[in-house]
Amino acid sequence: MFSQKSVERIKVIKKKILFIEEIVKQNGSIEKALEDEQNARAAILMHLTSISEQFDKLLHNGELEILSKFAKEDIKGSYELRSFIAHDYEGVDLYIVEDVIKTRLPIIKKTTEDILINEK
Repeated sequence: MFSQKSVERIKVIKKKILFIEEIVKQNGSIEKALEDEQNARAAILMHLTSISEQFDKLLHNGELEILSKFAKEDIKGSYELRSFIAHDYEGVDLYIVEDVIKTRLPIIKKTTEDILINEK
């Protein structure tokens, strides 16, 4: 149904979400993970950036069918968050990051799982 390359990008998105979940688990909460500037926060922000980059690659490769499976607000929000991280790393609003982890990543993860199940 979808190209192998686009499915691989979906796998990367899911993997990055799992990494973020594990970081949060190891730190005991999202808040505690984001307080750890040196390790956990930096890793979370890099994984969020990577998720956005995968969406961007899908878009630039014309993979609109697979992108249509995701909520437009999640893709747009991903780009906006990446922009904040890239251009004002120290000024990133951690409340927004926390909200993304709590509310949007579970939805994105579910969508990736649905796509991958249907590709088997």
